[in-house]
Amino acid sequence: MSDIIRRDPRAEWIARNRLHPLHAAMQPAQHSWMGPNGLIRKNPHGIGFIGPNGIKRIDRSGAQQGGATKRSAAVEVQLPLHQVPAPAFYISVVPDMVGGRLSSHDRDLLGLAHQLAGKDGAVLAVIFGEHKENTFATAGVDRLLVLEGDEFSGYAPEQRVQGLRAVDNQFSPRHWLLPDSRSGGGELGRRFAAALGERPATRVWQVKDQECIGRAGAGLQDLARPVARLILAAAECAEPVSETRHEALPVELSTTVARSLSRIEDLGAVAVDPAAIPMAEAEFIFSGGNGVKDWGLFHRTAEALGATEGASRVAVDDGFMARDRQVGASGTWVTARVYVAVGISGAIQHLQGIGACDKVVAINLDPGCDMIKRADLSVIGESAEILQALIDAVEAYRNEAKRDAA
Repeated sequence: MSDIIRRDPRAEWIARNRLHPLHAAMQPAQHSWMGPNGLIRKNPHGIGFIGPNGIKRIDRSGAQQGGATKRSAAVEVQLPLHQVPAPAFYISVVPDMVGGRLSSHDRDLLGLAHQLAGKDGAVLAVIFGEHKENTFATAGVDRLLVLEGDEFSGYAPEQRVQGLRAVDNQFSPRHWLLPDSRSGGGELGRRFAAALGERPATRVWQVKDQECIGRAGAGLQDLARPVARLILAAAECAEPVSETRHEALPVELSTTVARSLSRIEDLGAVAVDPAAIPMAEAEFIFSGGNGVKDWGLFHRTAEALGATEGASRVAVDDGFMARDRQVGASGTWVTARVYVAVGISGAIQHLQGIGACDKVVAINLDPGCDMIKRADLSVIGESAEILQALIDAVEAYRNEAKRDAA
């Protein structure tokens, strides 16, 4: 076979044309990125990836020739279906579901549950209230139990403990897994453990050889103990499920959950100044770079959107933003759900710092810059005009909402 790499002009044209329906399929897949704890995470769907079962993914599409990767339209891979018709036992998982979707921490937790369930057990996910997630099957959920009701909305840990106790009475799970996080899983898990009268294994980062290994001594030491029934796991405790798809069959409780007399009244969310939120914890970041010419307009747009401000290294070095607002490998690694880059070309250090962001929106004049290639949504144009249009759109939406409320 010839070693000459043959080019496909049409495929290259589609890869450059962001308006083409096949544009996303022509982009090279990201094989590795930096996780929230500083560990390199790998794409389990990438070619050549060796999964936890020792199976290596092989490219049979002919996209690789002569040792070089050729961009072509992606073919959807149908993963094998994992079915458990009559589970011998259950492994219950209570994900945080921040924003109504599974986070990377939740997916790691489901991967750990899949390891504990093996072939005979089933992973039971317990969700409170409405959600927006539609990928439970590929995340490793065999049974899905949604506890709906106003009593579970907002901050209601006591009522949620009552719901978990009802689930425990009906399904008798072999293990309970909750994320040891600040998003609610850590507190709920400890309250649930107190209600059951059991000692949980906390800050667990690995389960191996019938032992839970958790962090201790301010994170400087490891504490090993036998596998507990209630496990509060840290992020990256296991590889997420990637080689199988599951049924995610809905199940229901046979009894109603008793209402508890809450000693805590939830008065709703408290408005927080976005500028006071640390960059590493911000969910919505509005970041500016060298392409921003009107910084007053930039600040007004960030205020109108309710976003935390960030900046590239060039903007910080020029004195437009404080040093603690710098995003990138030389600044702060961010894990925002939405990251808006205004006038940022996309240096490699900056792209490394936003590698864990879910959605990236780029506003730039250069359609060929690296940030445009990284972004999920791009707007090509003058930043000042786009930012003013954003402010007008936000004000119009709020005024319409006020009229509807009146």
